[in-house]
Amino acid sequence: MSQFTGFTQKDFDVFSISGLDERMEALRENISPKLEAIASELAPDLSVQTGDEMFVHVARHARRTTNPPNDTWAAVAANKRGYKKLPHFQVGLWGTHVFVWFAVIYESPIKAEFAHTLLKNKSEVLSLVPDSFVWSLDHTKKDSIPHKEVDAEKFEEMAERLKNVKKAEILCGVEIDRNDEILQKPDEFMALCRNTFETLLPLYRFTQK
Repeated sequence: MSQFTGFTQKDFDVFSISGLDERMEALRENISPKLEAIASELAPDLSVQTGDEMFVHVARHARRTTNPPNDTWAAVAANKRGYKKLPHFQVGLWGTHVFVWFAVIYESPIKAEFAHTLLKNKSEVLSLVPDSFVWSLDHTKKDSIPHKEVDAEKFEEMAERLKNVKKAEILCGVEIDRNDEILQKPDEFMALCRNTFETLLPLYRFTQK
């Protein structure tokens, strides 16, 4: 049985609460424990699949002093102390949807090498990612690019940006609308997370090269 009990509309409505302290309190009470349960359940599988011991990190939003967060997440990465510099897996939500990502974000020192590996393995990456998946180039924005719209030229552009732009990022995975019934079916949702991460494992392995 999953420790995760499902997401409710109330969880998504947390992002409508005004005021930093009020929203943070609601996040900590309602959403962070759910994300921690999800990530804690996924981490052992990821440890086996990646060959790296994986640790759970729940976003604390500690640096915020005025603006309340518009999204939140839990990350799974191969370091007990932090995840931002490492390739990692994320599950989280905005007010509109849940996201399940593999991520290399701007703090990562391997961005340029990873971009080079992506370019070298372009056709493999384009074929291993399903059409239902999406890409993001900035984890702080809600926008995403459907994989079915990413041709060779667009992919090269994304990888070159990752290589050359200091703040560039690349994330790949799925987004689930807040009204999708699967979010209230813990076992089905966990299976979707597992399948998503399994599909994206080759991207993680590319970061190890």
